[in-house]
Amino acid sequence: MISRGACSLLRAASQSTSQSAMRLLAQSTVVRHFSSSFATTLPNSTEKRQQPQQPVESDSTSALDYKLAHKLRKLPPLPSLEPPSLDAPQAVSNILYNTPPPSKAPFKRHTLNCLVQNEPGVLSRVAGTLAARSFNIDSLVVCGTEIRDLSRMCIVLRGQDGVIEQARRQLEDLVPVWAVLDYTNTKVIERELMLVKVSILGPEYFEESQQAASPANAPELIAERETDSKKSPSGPSSVGAAAAHQAQSHMIPLTPTEALRVKSDNMRSVIALAEQFRGRVVDVSSTSVIVEMSGKSSRCDAFLKLVRPFGILECARSGTMVLPRSPIPSSYAGADDLTEEEEVETIDAGALPPG
Repeated sequence: MISRGACSLLRAASQSTSQSAMRLLAQSTVVRHFSSSFATTLPNSTEKRQQPQQPVESDSTSALDYKLAHKLRKLPPLPSLEPPSLDAPQAVSNILYNTPPPSKAPFKRHTLNCLVQNEPGVLSRVAGTLAARSFNIDSLVVCGTEIRDLSRMCIVLRGQDGVIEQARRQLEDLVPVWAVLDYTNTKVIERELMLVKVSILGPEYFEESQQAASPANAPELIAERETDSKKSPSGPSSVGAAAAHQAQSHMIPLTPTEALRVKSDNMRSVIALAEQFRGRVVDVSSTSVIVEMSGKSSRCDAFLKLVRPFGILECARSGTMVLPRSPIPSSYAGADDLTEEEEVETIDAGALPPG
């Protein structure tokens, strides 16, 4: 027979055993759940090496979040304005008032340097583009370069800055044009070759030869001569012939020696002028000399003005060629470093008379 105390002890032991078993079961369940969740959250080493971790926030999403978080205040609606009802005189006055005035920019000389493809038809396309904008080309020089497929084209125009810039962009948009450089405000070396034939007979004989070559003294056909004979003797041909006869009658006849002296004096004067402009005489004849000189276009113009009294028979000019100057690095602030306001316009010595 088991006593009542032993039964109570057995009941208490069984209850403690069941409670500890339940506690162990709960602990094992928690450990299993934690291990499974940890395994799903942390990838293995191979997956970690294959897929890099993405940043928490990217720039695009952060900008979107910022705009969503800082919403702008809604602006009030714009007022509705009805167009005014104008009659014809008021509309015309409004158009004339709002029309911008024409540009007052001065016309100046511009130098464009085009780098084009060395192929047929490029010159015609460039000239056609400038002709479409009614540009008169003062000078045009085209030549090849040290590169086989590249040519250089130097164009001198006169116009306003805005119009020339539009023309430059249009030229640059052409397919065979590589680039168009504007050397207007750039320090460049400018050269032009000129050949001029000057008379050494003197102004009187030069004017006589010009009158002899005038249409009044040109040979006439028989039909024209018969028609002119029926007209009055005070016609244009008779006036021109009378003027030529009067000029010949007033000329002082010179002996061969005096004529030789006059030609020698005139030739020495022309040679002296050519030396002042760094030119040289390349041909001499009994009535004229040919002078060759190279320099700026302004120097060539000045030389032509000075030899015009002697009589210019022929003149040929090559056109303007330019190359930019190479800058020289230096700490010395010379006259070239002055601003445009401080620069003083210098006088070209070639434009002054000799002496």
